[in-house]
Amino acid sequence: MLDPYIGILILALVGVLNAGAMMGVSHLVGSKRPTAAKSSPYESGITPLGTTRERFSVNFYLVAMLFIILDIETLFLIPWAAIFRELGFVGFMEMTTFLVVLAVGLVYAWKKGALEWD
Repeated sequence: MLDPYIGILILALVGVLNAGAMMGVSHLVGSKRPTAAKSSPYESGITPLGTTRERFSVNFYLVAMLFIILDIETLFLIPWAAIFRELGFVGFMEMTTFLVVLAVGLVYAWKKGALEWD
């Protein structure tokens, strides 16, 4: 019963073992000379400005949520486009209504200034 899945299980096992082996060998062979610069959580030698506990603007999260909503919209468009001819005029009108609702929401957010970074 599990014969078709044996190959997938072996591949997954080899992948997990390979990742573990690479991490283990890297830990054992890698040099261990800690310095203050290496221990710093910042990259590229940039001197940190301020604290890491800095608050982000609410607009940052608002734009992120709008991006996710509009990105998910495209996921609904792809299957609809694949069977567009089979759905006929009713399917076209349903998707048009869906897009109009999203467009109205986007225009509303734009007019309210949700996309402004100031």
